[in-house]
Amino acid sequence: MRWFGFGFNAFGQIYVHEKSTDGEYSYAVKVVSPAELTTSHVDRCSDHVDQIRATWSRRASLHLDRDCCVCLAGFGAVISNESCGVSLKESLGFTDAFISETHLTLAFLDRIESWDLQKEEETPSWSMEIKAHSESHGYPLNLPLVPGGYVGTKAPFYRPLSPQLKAKSLALSAEHAILLSASGAVYTWGLGSHGQLGHGDLTSEQEPRAVEALLGMPMSCVATGGWHSVCISDGGDLYVWGWNESGQLGLPSRGLMKSSVQQSSQQAGVPCHDARTSPNDEPQEGEKQEDVFISIQAFPALLDITPSCEIRTVSCGHRHTAAVTTTGDLYTWGWGDYGQLGHQTLTSSDEPQRVEFFSEQRMSVVDVVCGAWNTFASIVKEEVACS
Repeated sequence: MRWFGFGFNAFGQIYVHEKSTDGEYSYAVKVVSPAELTTSHVDRCSDHVDQIRATWSRRASLHLDRDCCVCLAGFGAVISNESCGVSLKESLGFTDAFISETHLTLAFLDRIESWDLQKEEETPSWSMEIKAHSESHGYPLNLPLVPGGYVGTKAPFYRPLSPQLKAKSLALSAEHAILLSASGAVYTWGLGSHGQLGHGDLTSEQEPRAVEALLGMPMSCVATGGWHSVCISDGGDLYVWGWNESGQLGLPSRGLMKSSVQQSSQQAGVPCHDARTSPNDEPQEGEKQEDVFISIQAFPALLDITPSCEIRTVSCGHRHTAAVTTTGDLYTWGWGDYGQLGHQTLTSSDEPQRVEFFSEQRMSVVDVVCGAWNTFASIVKEEVACS
C-alpha cells in the first residue's frame, strides 16, 4: 500500500534527504505538498507499509506481511530502527501497535508489551498476558483497547473498562477519550473544558458517559484530536464537537477570520486591531454583524462536507481534521501552519477542502492517519469518480 505524508517534518518523520558531504542527513521542517513515504533510510523490514501510527515527533510503519514488524521514523530513529529502544527483532510477529511520545505498545497473540522509546532496554517497561480473542470478546480488539480495558499513553498503562460497555474501538487524546460500543453508541470521558466530551457543557467526566445527542444513531467510527472529537454514522454522516479555535470542526472560526483580516490589512499597509479571540468583541473590518462564529461546540453538530459523497473514515490532529469519502477523495480543514492540510500552502481553513493533489494524480485515497501536526494518506492508483 502506498502512503503519502505532509505537514510537520522537523524530525524526518515524513522523509529525509540524502546524506550531505559532512555526513549529516537533512530534512525540511514543513512539507506542504504530499510526498510519498520512502523506505530507503528508515524502514528495514519491507517496502510494503500496511498501516501508519503517528505522534508529534515520530511515525511507526506497520508491516503486516511475512514476519510482521514495526519500523520507526522521526525523533531518535531517522537512521536506525534500534536507536529508539525497540529493535526490529523485538516487534516480529506483532498484530497491532500504538505509539505515544514516550512509548510504543505492541500487541501479540498472547501478550501486550509497552517499550520505553527513550531508553535502550532488552525488556519492555510493561507487559500483560492476554487470552486469545476467541476466549475473551469473540472479536478482535484494536489498540489501545485490550481485553477488559485499554492501554493509556502513560504509566500505569492498563486502565479497566466496564464489561457492560462492550467496547468496539477507542480513540485517546492527551486529556480525553472517546469510545465506540458494539451497538454503535458513543461514550466520552476526561477533560471537558473545551466541550470535547459532547455533553452540552464544559464539565469533565471521570467515567465513560454516553453522548445523549447521538443516541439512536449508530456510529461506525470515532476519532479525537487535541481538544475536539468526531464520529461517523452508519450512513456516512460526520459529527463534530469541541474546540474550534483553528477551524478544526469545519465550523466558522472568529480566530481565522481575524487572522485573515489582519493579513489583508498588513499587505495593504493598514494598521491592525488587536486580534485576541473573544465572543464579546465588536465585529472587525470584513466581519458582518450577522456572522455566527463558533469557538466551542459543546454538543455534536452535523458537518456536511460534500452532498454527493459519504464519509468512509476520519482522523484528527491536535488542531486539524482529515476525512476520506467513499469515492476516494481526501478533505482536510483546521490549522495549517505546517502544511498539514495538503493544499500546498501554510493557510488554515475552517471549511473542508478537497486535497487536489490526489485527484490530479488520479489517485484514490483509502485511509488517512493524522499526527499531531501532520497527515498521512494511503492511496491506490485509479481515477477518482467524485468531483
